Amino acid sequence: MPSEIALLVDDEYAALVRRDDLVAVALATLALFEGDYRVTVVITGDERVRELNREYRHVDAPTDVLSFAAQDSSPAEPEIAVLEEMIAELDSFLGDIIIAFPYASRQAARFHNGIEAELRLLVAHGTLHLLGYDHGTPDEEAEMWGLTAEVLAPFGDTGMLRRQYEEL
Repeated sequence: MPSEIALLVDDEYAALVRRDDLVAVALATLALFEGDYRVTVVITGDERVRELNREYRHVDAPTDVLSFAAQDSSPAEPEIAVLEEMIAELDSFLGDIIIAFPYASRQAARFHNGIEAELRLLVAHGTLHLLGYDHGTPDEEAEMWGLTAEVLAPFGDTGMLRRQYEEL
């Protein structure tokens, strides 16, 4: 089974989102690694992201992107017998990426990017988080930006990426 991306977009943003681009970026990010995975990407509003941020990260503010990994980094053995096929399907689901469209739009303006480029960046970034990457140290951040640049290069977004990285 090849990797699969489920993309859900709130109605008010549907006409503003290039669905094919976002799916292609998520698939390109997953293709850097061995395996077939499933990911859900949700494009929603600031208030919904703020609620999730408050509930799960204890930060009462919207943000651009949240990633919710479906797998614990050290999974426990199942306590009940489950069919191997079901286990494989569950193991292939990496998790959810939730993007706040209004926040992303403001961020795009701040960095002089188009909203399409900003959304592609956030999808790549969120997918890398689901794959276990983080940016807590300078080395981790450099590795994550390097992988992001590799994924976004075919989309022509590397110039935008350099500007954004330099400001952080």
